[in-house]
Amino acid sequence: MAVQEARQCGGDCAHGARDGHRRAVAAFLAKRDGLAAGEGLPAALAHSAGASRQWVSDELTESARAVAERGREAGRTWPERVWRGTVATVWGGVFALSLAEAATAIGAGWTPARTAGLLAALAAAGLLTATAYLHRAHGGLLAPVLGEDNRLSTSRAVAAAWGLFAVFATLLLALRLTAASDPDERETVLRGLQLVHCAGLLTVVFVTSLIAVVVRRVVTVRVHGQRLQKVRADRPRGGDLLTDDAGRGSLTDAQYVAVTLAAVLFAAVRLTRQPARLPDLPWGLAALVLVSAGTYLAGKYAEGCRPVVLSVVRAREAGDLDAPIRTGDDIEIRGAGFVPPGAGTPERLARMVVRIGAVHVHVPLIPVPGGFANPTDQVLTVPVPADVEPGRVEVRVVTAAGVETNAILVEVAD
Repeated sequence: MAVQEARQCGGDCAHGARDGHRRAVAAFLAKRDGLAAGEGLPAALAHSAGASRQWVSDELTESARAVAERGREAGRTWPERVWRGTVATVWGGVFALSLAEAATAIGAGWTPARTAGLLAALAAAGLLTATAYLHRAHGGLLAPVLGEDNRLSTSRAVAAAWGLFAVFATLLLALRLTAASDPDERETVLRGLQLVHCAGLLTVVFVTSLIAVVVRRVVTVRVHGQRLQKVRADRPRGGDLLTDDAGRGSLTDAQYVAVTLAAVLFAAVRLTRQPARLPDLPWGLAALVLVSAGTYLAGKYAEGCRPVVLSVVRAREAGDLDAPIRTGDDIEIRGAGFVPPGAGTPERLARMVVRIGAVHVHVPLIPVPGGFANPTDQVLTVPVPADVEPGRVEVRVVTAAGVETNAILVEVAD
């Protein structure tokens, strides 16, 4: 119903989709906590722990799929409301620049450099507006900095910031050179483009752009080699620049963004003070940016690993006797990396599968107040179906990212 409302809401579809998603999430959380407390369980299933657990898991899985559908609907409306926001931000920046120039011109007077700066901002804003319109179906100006997993890419955002600053500075010098009537003034502008003045800036632009390309290659190779698990996000969020895929704060990403902001601000001030040449970025500051970029790249190499099964044991409740694994028993699979970053939502948890021999067993969702007791990143509990033949069988886990773990042999007794 929420999806239908979102589709029928006319000019306010984005709001309808978001509101429908929020209501679906609230209903799911209430249902999960109710089932965790034993509410709503059919009386006919109360005598069988296995049957009641399966019924609860199926109910939660179906509800989780409904929530995911509403989330995808809200994600599809994201570009149409964001691309206009990116354009508004750009022109808001131009307006702020014009106010700053007008304020600083009081007493000092209006100069050709101020005119060139305003015209360069207008030209850059026009180019960015055209780019946003062409990519309006993918978030406007955010489209170039989106990763393949539908998250904002820190490396691409940093490279885009340096590239945009370099383009603005070049436009400023080009306009000053065009307006210069005095040969000495033209010579001054041309000297400002010499490598001795801009070597630090060019080095930083080159390295940050190279880092963005290398990171994309590293992620692609590691995902295809099953050494890194990637789960697509429903929509990008601003926090993606400072966090990992699970939404936890990332030191390497945060320091890269912070150093970049400080260095770009320094370069902007340097350009303001000396508008006749490209900013002379000191090598000490350039080295700081390069160290930050290297740390970020090293962090990308270090993150992620293939999920692994370490052991499989028979799950034993209080009062049970020790016994071999038989069909109908629960087994506990211990390991690491079963829940990849970003796959902690109920709909993705329900996609996890354990392959016992030739039988595929979906991991049941076991709710507890505030979350799920099963599955977890280190432990999975699943029943051994009656279709599993006695004898030695392989046990493997297939995560929500589609990565299959190593095999562990277990003995299923008659």
